[in-house]
Amino acid sequence: MSFDPDQIHVKPFVHQTQKMKSLHFSIAEIQSCMELARPDALDLAYTRTMMGFLLFHARPLRIGMIGLGGGSLAKFCHRHLPEADLTVLEINPHVIALRRDFSIPEDDARFRVIRADGSRYVRAHENAFDVLLVDGYDSDGLPGVLSSKRFYDDVFDCLRARGVMAANIHLGNEEFALLVARVGRSFHGAPLAVKDSESGNAIVFARKDRALASNDVEDVACPATMESAQWKLLQQSFGRIRAALEERDRRAP
Repeated sequence: MSFDPDQIHVKPFVHQTQKMKSLHFSIAEIQSCMELARPDALDLAYTRTMMGFLLFHARPLRIGMIGLGGGSLAKFCHRHLPEADLTVLEINPHVIALRRDFSIPEDDARFRVIRADGSRYVRAHENAFDVLLVDGYDSDGLPGVLSSKRFYDDVFDCLRARGVMAANIHLGNEEFALLVARVGRSFHGAPLAVKDSESGNAIVFARKDRALASNDVEDVACPATMESAQWKLLQQSFGRIRAALEERDRRAP
C-alpha cells in the first residue's frame, strides 16, 4: 500500500449560517470567517491589525502570505491593493481545496496560491517580498517551523530593503515572550507586539532596515474600492498600532 502524503494534514470543515461562513479544524476555534454578503471584508479583528503593515510600507509591490485559511487577507489585498503582486503559501491541500467555498480568486498574473511549506519557501527566496504576513496555524496551533529562530532569520533574508513582517501569535502561547524576543534577535531591533486580549491574539511587526518607531508611520489613503464602514474599522486598528508605538517610545530609556 502506497503512502498518501496528504493524509498527514487534517481536513478542515466549513460551518455556515444565514450570514456567515467559517473555517474550522475544531468547533471550538475559528480559523477564518467570511461574511456572505461581503466576502472580501475582514471580519476578524486580528486580520485588520495585520493590515497595519501599511503604516510602515504603504505601497508594497510584492506581498507574501504564509497560511491561506479562508483567504481573508488574500482577498482583501487582491481587491484593495491592485498594484501588489500576491503569493500565498499553504501546506495543507485540504485547505486549498476549499478556496472556491470562500470566494478566493483564481490564480492570475498577480495572484497565486502555492502548495508549499512556508518555512522552506522563505529559506529559498531571498529579497522576495516587501511584506510577509505569517498566519500559518494548523490543527495543533503554531508550528515550530514557523516560529523558530531559523525561520525568523530566513524571513529577514526573504524581505527586501525596508521590508515588513506581520506575524500572528496567540497570547495563550506559553512561549509568547520567547517568540517575540526571537523576532527581535533576527531583525536586530525590538519588534512591536500589538495585543488584543479580547481575541487572544497579538500581531508582531518587525521591519528589516531598522526598528519600528512612531515617527516612521506613513499616511495611508482609503482605497477607492473600500467601503467607508470597512475603512473606519481599519482606521481603528491603525489607531491601536500607533498608540502601541507611542507607548513603547515613552517607555524607551
